[in-house]
Amino acid sequence: MIVKEGRVVRRRLGFGATLLAVLFACASLTPSLLPRTWLYQGVMGAVTGIIGYGAGAALGALGRAVIGYRPSGRARSIAWRLLVAGCAAVGTITLWYSYDWQRDLRALMGMDTHITWFPPVILAVALSLFTVLLVLARLVRLGGRKLIGWLDRFVPSYAGHAIGVIVIGLLVAVLANDVLFNGFVARVSDVSSVANKGTNPGVRPPVSRQLSGGPASLVSWESLGREGRSFAGSAVTPALLTAFSGRPAAEPIRVYVGLDAAATPEAQAELAVRELERTGAFERQIIAVLGTTGTGWVDEHIADSLEYMYNGRSAMVAVQYSYLPSWVSFLLDRGKAAAAGRALFEAVHARLAEVPPGDRPRLVLSGESLGTYELERAFSDLDDMVARTDGALFVGPPNADPIWRRLTEGREPGSPVWRPVYEGGRTARFAQRPSDLSRPPGPWLHPRVVYLQNASDPVVWWTPELIYRRPAWLEEPRAPGMNPQMNWFPLVTFWQVLVDMTAALSVPPGHGHRYNSDIVDGWAAVAAPPGWSADDTGRLRELISSS
Repeated sequence: MIVKEGRVVRRRLGFGATLLAVLFACASLTPSLLPRTWLYQGVMGAVTGIIGYGAGAALGALGRAVIGYRPSGRARSIAWRLLVAGCAAVGTITLWYSYDWQRDLRALMGMDTHITWFPPVILAVALSLFTVLLVLARLVRLGGRKLIGWLDRFVPSYAGHAIGVIVIGLLVAVLANDVLFNGFVARVSDVSSVANKGTNPGVRPPVSRQLSGGPASLVSWESLGREGRSFAGSAVTPALLTAFSGRPAAEPIRVYVGLDAAATPEAQAELAVRELERTGAFERQIIAVLGTTGTGWVDEHIADSLEYMYNGRSAMVAVQYSYLPSWVSFLLDRGKAAAAGRALFEAVHARLAEVPPGDRPRLVLSGESLGTYELERAFSDLDDMVARTDGALFVGPPNADPIWRRLTEGREPGSPVWRPVYEGGRTARFAQRPSDLSRPPGPWLHPRVVYLQNASDPVVWWTPELIYRRPAWLEEPRAPGMNPQMNWFPLVTFWQVLVDMTAALSVPPGHGHRYNSDIVDGWAAVAAPPGWSADDTGRLRELISSS
């Protein structure tokens, strides 16, 4: 037992485990949705390789348990030589092609194709990190063997093995969750809390009474949080609105309630409605309830576009439910996001019902990323949404959005998942390009719901199902802008698209998670003001593109 325990860490690599590790690592070199750097690729290769090694080791153990045959020493030696030669050849070829794959992907997105790509360094990073991960895994296994050996002295062997596996599993789970993950989240929370107290460069407290944090506001400038201050302090000025429209403009209304301003979502919503009343929002032409991301961020293109379209005669309201980065909020704060969205919408909707129908402003929804999830959870389904609003514009919706999933899964036969047609497009439509909004050519009734989703947006397409199922968006025909060289690999594609999310904003508009001026067309379809023309949309697109 002692000899075997001593060789747990230093023993040779497994045949099947090595084969799958190399194949997984090579698969990680293939293109995914977005370009990546050589350092990212090295880390991806290591993590993907260790996943493959674990899968291969498990399959090998299962095979040995089921099949009693063992090859001779000579046969194993020959097999290993062939394996090493084959893996070296496949690895070299894949590394060689990886540069062209990344360059072609960047060309597809209109990016600079002169990139730094070091295959030998990628290999060195991947092998080094893989070795560290493998040693850690074997140390855990060594600890398990020692525990089982000690238990075997007191209980039957089968009981000792079962107890040992359970104890080690629990210890690993506790270490991963309570120590590593929770420690990481605590650190991120501390950093985010400090960042939330800061103010982005160039942002100043507003002097307008129509903006939260300004004179007579019911919420203080300090309580807005960093993103709330950016939202309230960057409203389009009447001078810019007048220059665009050629007509006297009104002072836009932006209401924002930060996480520190009230103790509960309901209290935040109640305070937001009071702010709307104070600013005269219920006398405007349109009120937009906006969803925020994890940090409380509101896409300025969503806000600015609507203000330009209505020449400042608009009101917007949003609340902050977290200050964590969106991906952390997605894991931990989805319940908070749903509660905040539901409370805010219900409060605004109830107050709006008190306004006489002839004087009632339009009520619309909009959000990006996790902000779409926040607002979707305020409704039971699409019919409920259009019955209680005057339209919605959702940008880059995550795969977890319940209504989005229902519409996508219920699409008409023959319509692709990247541009699904639901009930003839009478209410909801999906678009990657502005021209998509005219499809299908049948009637499009009001209220309207628009989903903007890029073919290369990992926020839209990432889901745990990528682990074991080929996604429909990789089937033919593929969406315009979708990488034609991308393939699906079990486990690997899940990890690739997850890593793509970290670079979703590092690509040109129209790709990844960047929508920019396409938002103008979305608003024009959902909530264009009287007299708004296609020429106006074109002029505003140019303005938003240059901002």
